[in-house]
Amino acid sequence: MSDDLNTLDATGLLCPLPVLKARKRLQALAAGDVLTVQADDPAAVVDVPHFCAEAGHTLVSSRQDGAVQVYVIRKA
Repeated sequence: MSDDLNTLDATGLLCPLPVLKARKRLQALAAGDVLTVQADDPAAVVDVPHFCAEAGHTLVSSRQDGAVQVYVIRKA
């Protein structure tokens, strides 16, 4: 995992760990801060947008980078 508070490397983790780790990391950030999450769990394409919608965060972008999905989340 990255030491940068605004980047979360969740590759190699399976559902629900990428979302749980993103939730924990977002708690440490201020409203409006941005978190970049990298994940390779196939369920993340459903889980991350759902988590953002439920928690009120903004999914700024999502893209595929090879086998890794990259999500940019703005904290509510």
